[in-house]
Amino acid sequence: MALLVDIVFEDDRWQALGLQALADAAAGAVLADQRLSGDFEISLLACDDARIAALNADFRGKATATNVLSWPAEALATEEDGATPFAPDAEDPMGAELGDIAIAWETCAREAAEQGKEIAAHVSHLLVHGVLHLLGYDHIREKDAALMEACELRILASLGVADPYDIA
Repeated sequence: MALLVDIVFEDDRWQALGLQALADAAAGAVLADQRLSGDFEISLLACDDARIAALNADFRGKATATNVLSWPAEALATEEDGATPFAPDAEDPMGAELGDIAIAWETCAREAAEQGKEIAAHVSHLLVHGVLHLLGYDHIREKDAALMEACELRILASLGVADPYDIA
């Protein structure tokens, strides 16, 4: 299996954090957990709060910064609340492209500090979260949210990242 996380660095602070290694590890762990094989691609925009606020306004109608946004290349979610999403087809040229993720430096750094977490661990969680969104997972409906959170916890544990929802 080949996984390409192609990063566009708009904010140099992400390079200093080692985002490429974090993104490769997070995306690889998600694909392994989901038992997906084949060649997949993810585009990642490493930006700042101003850029993500503009994207959030354009795509979600919310003119505020957020930590991470994702745009799946294919609709993989099911209609049934709590059902596992459909798997992408790596053999299909379009299925190999999972989608795009954007992540904002200031919001991630602030959240990590407020929650007493290492920024690398927080970013790993957000990247896992974003990749799961690309694979059709969501957290709007109750059973979907429980399924997505269980996946996140399992994947993060495989990466040696503590439960991000256990905030003391």
